[in-house]
Amino acid sequence: MPDITIPAGPRELPGYLAVPEGTGPWPAVVILFEAFGAVADMRAQADRFASRGYLAVLPDFYDGAPWVRCVRKAMTDMRSQRGPIYDGIEAARSWLAGRDDCTGAVGVAGFCMGGGFALVAAARYGFQAAAVNYGILPRHPEDALAGACPVVASYGGADRTLRGAAARLERALTVADVPHDVKEYPGTGHSFLTDATVPGPLGPVARVALGIGKGRENAADAWERVFAFFAEHVGGPPSPPDAP
Repeated sequence: MPDITIPAGPRELPGYLAVPEGTGPWPAVVILFEAFGAVADMRAQADRFASRGYLAVLPDFYDGAPWVRCVRKAMTDMRSQRGPIYDGIEAARSWLAGRDDCTGAVGVAGFCMGGGFALVAAARYGFQAAAVNYGILPRHPEDALAGACPVVASYGGADRTLRGAAARLERALTVADVPHDVKEYPGTGHSFLTDATVPGPLGPVARVALGIGKGRENAADAWERVFAFFAEHVGGPPSPPDAP
């Protein structure tokens, strides 16, 4: 039953739920999507977490609407650090933590725009860890990240839109005394942890500006860092279930 609804105050938030094989309870993770919404590539990331022993939910904050109608408002919410998406993130965390098949420990993992939301959520809600993948930094990150849960973050050195973000995040988390693992991969572009593609005529421009497609050979290392970090702070196996 992968398509579910999450109670979120006066509304119900649609989402995709990926459940590990076997018998729970399991630790859990809320997946926060890239700007293009809850597309197949983002569902695949929920499945990836489930394959590693996490109950994973991907909330659809666009409620099925085309991304071009929703992304501007979502980006405004992310940068202003307020709005209904943040309420939805907390609703998803609470919903997961309250399930009988969840241990009560919940992490958050965001990609691109979702990584920006994950950084703010790391200091605002009761997550055990946050995986921030090429996420935009909040304004005044030292203040915004005070009291944040542990953070693992990955950036690409060839991503022109986030130049210097990894170093700034490293400094902010150090100042805030937050346990962290931040890494920038040289020669690597945006969205390198997934198979994301930019739809329509924006594709060629994005490949140049963001370096999409560069450095995807570094995805395996970045994912292993994420899962090792989550195993330490959220729970779950540090290696694949079939690993020796």
